[in-house]
Amino acid sequence: MDHLARPTESTRDRSLRQRAATVIPGGMWGHQRAAAVPAGYPQFFRAGEGARVTDVDGNTYIDFMCSWGPIILGHRHPAVDAAARAQWDLGDCLDGPTEHAVILAELLVETIPHAEWALFQKNGTDATTACVTIARAGTGRRRILVAQGAYHGAVPWCSPSLVGVTAEDRAHIRTYAYNDAESLRAAAEEAGGDIAAIIVSALKHDLGKRQELPDPAFARAAREICDATGAALILDDVRAGFRLDLGGSWETVGVRPDLAAYSKAIANGHALAAVTGTERFRDAASRAFFTGSFWTGGAAMAAAVTTITELSRIDGPARIEAAGLRLRAGLAWQAERHGIEIVQSGPPAMPLVQFVGDTPEAATGEAFCREALARGVYMHHRHNMFLSCAHTDAEIDRALEATDGAFAAVAARTRRG
Repeated sequence: MDHLARPTESTRDRSLRQRAATVIPGGMWGHQRAAAVPAGYPQFFRAGEGARVTDVDGNTYIDFMCSWGPIILGHRHPAVDAAARAQWDLGDCLDGPTEHAVILAELLVETIPHAEWALFQKNGTDATTACVTIARAGTGRRRILVAQGAYHGAVPWCSPSLVGVTAEDRAHIRTYAYNDAESLRAAAEEAGGDIAAIIVSALKHDLGKRQELPDPAFARAAREICDATGAALILDDVRAGFRLDLGGSWETVGVRPDLAAYSKAIANGHALAAVTGTERFRDAASRAFFTGSFWTGGAAMAAAVTTITELSRIDGPARIEAAGLRLRAGLAWQAERHGIEIVQSGPPAMPLVQFVGDTPEAATGEAFCREALARGVYMHHRHNMFLSCAHTDAEIDRALEATDGAFAAVAARTRRG
């Protein structure tokens, strides 16, 4: 495979992990997703270009994690980085926002059908939490309905960990089963007249579990419940936003939210998040208190304007879907050829590959990913992956050369044991 270095025993990466263990609680093993990648994966990276990343030891990989979602046009996209750099040269963190705040808000309102206004933050957690706050301010109610096992951020009201979280932090959270309309109706009934919002992910993407696209009947039920009770329908589009549909991921099922949270791909790797909402929640959004020292940085907003404009120009979601379908077809053919049964779930733009009969820890999937890594392809066995507009046919085909070898290695291991 051209330009791809076969990983060697890590030296600089290992040294940085050891240093991190001294000055960062838990070391890198408990920070920045290090615990989620297979053993032997690099933690520290030096560069990215297009569909590829290079680790600190000089190994280059075709990247199917896209920085865990933020990269949608490709690493170091020239137009996006030029827009950000131009604002950086003038100033980024100033006494107030730059004109890009208004331009970006106008662009979001123009692009997203439900949006009549926009607010900006820095992280996905900022955006989902702001949506919950606005919903409570706009309804005067407390309870939030959340899907069981869903991830909406890393603060007490929604954190997947209970460490440092009190019962009071979760006192007004009620759960339902994603894609189960009856479960959702039961949760809404239990919440009674105190339901402020239903928050839904763009799709079910729980770690290590088969992904599920939203069932249109479930999506309609969520909308109907909110319309009947006066609650807000919140779409957490942090992970999928702009990859599936530029107008919002639930445009694919014909249901529009009252509030939506975006981050990750909104600025192609530049730190930014946004909340969009309907006219009904404009007053609540203006009255609730939100602030952050770096939330109005101009460079990231300039990058976002260019990112969304470019995605619209080239029909980015369609391009990414085509790349995902090419990858999915190639993996299916290879698995069958090597006598291995796999399940591929989720939208083509955000694939998850699992092995039938695998252990609860996904040992076979992990082995496959390590073999792919050794051949210059960075994948994941439990978290959904991401494709970008930089995953051209040529890059997908080069990656499939590597995965064919990875399947062969897994098949040989299965025959031995």
